[in-house]
Amino acid sequence: MGINNLLQHPEYIPFIFLVLMIAFTLHEFSHAFTADRFGDITPRAMGRVTLNPRVHLDVLGTILIFLVGFGWAKPVLINPSRFRKPRLMSIVVSLAGPLSNLLLVALGMLSVYLLDAFGQFAHMSPGVITAVALFLKFHIQINLMLFLFNLLPLPPLDGYRILLDLLPLPARLKLQQISQWFVFIFMLIIFFEPLYNVTLGPIFSLTVPIFGGMDNALAATFGFYFDWGKLWLTL
Repeated sequence: MGINNLLQHPEYIPFIFLVLMIAFTLHEFSHAFTADRFGDITPRAMGRVTLNPRVHLDVLGTILIFLVGFGWAKPVLINPSRFRKPRLMSIVVSLAGPLSNLLLVALGMLSVYLLDAFGQFAHMSPGVITAVALFLKFHIQINLMLFLFNLLPLPPLDGYRILLDLLPLPARLKLQQISQWFVFIFMLIIFFEPLYNVTLGPIFSLTVPIFGGMDNALAATFGFYFDWGKLWLTL
């Protein structure tokens, strides 16, 4: 969602902001809660074991989502030395954030199936249906993107921390020595379209099979496939 698109559709802004507030808050809370459960008091001491969005949102990181399509929340600091199994539990803590975004996707899709199964869309006015469709569209798309984006093995993303914990110590130290260059590599990938098309593009295209897999699971549970095109056509 670039700045030009937002200028053409300013009505999207409150929906995107609400989705980001929920997504970033649950993502960072999941890191903090998991670390806290594993015995690290650092997140709790810093007030991060909370669902209060003000604690987790970063103003600049949120604004950049609207301007350039990527951003960040305030990272949760942890002390792995407090974990009983530092490397294993650090991996779980890192995975908790992206998995929370995938959970939000599942809950969003489930809500659509429930609304349809109980015939609630038929009782909504056109304005309400449009608002619901906008929110759910951004909710599903953004959280799918955040799930994949945060698993990239680039600092300071969760995927990078997972990679560090998986590597043997010598390889980990070598990777940390060159990690400062990863920021430039990442910016190059984002803003150089031919490079984006052969790197992040194929990765983000995985949103389609992930969405399809969840849709198949929900269809098997409810006994019918929801017509997503019908909902998006209301926009």
